[in-house]
Amino acid sequence: MTAPARHAIILAAGRGSRMRQLGDATPKCLLQLRGRSLLEHQIGALRAAGIEHIAIVTGYRAELLAGRAEHSFHNPAWERGNMVASLACADAWLRAQPCVVSYADIFYAPAAVEALMRTPAELAITYDPDWLALWTRRFGDPLLDAETFRLAADGSLLEIGRRPDTLAQIEGQYMGLLRLTPPAWAEIQRLRRGMAPPQRDAMHMTATLQCVLEARRVAVAALPYHGEWGEVDTARDLALY
Repeated sequence: MTAPARHAIILAAGRGSRMRQLGDATPKCLLQLRGRSLLEHQIGALRAAGIEHIAIVTGYRAELLAGRAEHSFHNPAWERGNMVASLACADAWLRAQPCVVSYADIFYAPAAVEALMRTPAELAITYDPDWLALWTRRFGDPLLDAETFRLAADGSLLEIGRRPDTLAQIEGQYMGLLRLTPPAWAEIQRLRRGMAPPQRDAMHMTATLQCVLEARRVAVAALPYHGEWGEVDTARDLALY
């Protein structure tokens, strides 16, 4: 059985361009929600779930994140890379032990992290099966920002990250919270090495997960989560939550 993850990596390299002036002076993870920064919400949930070691991958305004976790990795090319390129900056941790990985613009309860820590899967994600109400409140038309998300009969992930034509193609929404073991990370690195540099730098996390699914070497476990959570892309999201 795979050892439980006691390490977590928060991906906080990006600027958050959709936040407009709110993101000009600070990384998005330092925006305030209910009296605490998004980063404080994440660290609090991770610690409450039993995570012992937390690292932040920095990029934009890295100096403002100094000392907020005991470890950090820096992505000097944060402007031209995407989530997976930032994650690769923490390669030393990912090769050494299982790691929970969190986007920096989300919040969630400890239960979401605990589910990832319990699973024996090499690669696992949490998802919201009750996503439709939240996406309707955020966008009006939920298809404006949703991605395809289909499950196999055994509950594992079958498809993710494509543009949906109908709600029937969406059985949940990925939350930006996942867990990788060293073999799963090795598979992602294998796939990335086969890409040209521009494609590799631009690859989103969900597109990377879809590549993993298509390669059929590592299954992706999908863990339903019914607790409170949110993704903060815009100032409107902050007001909504």
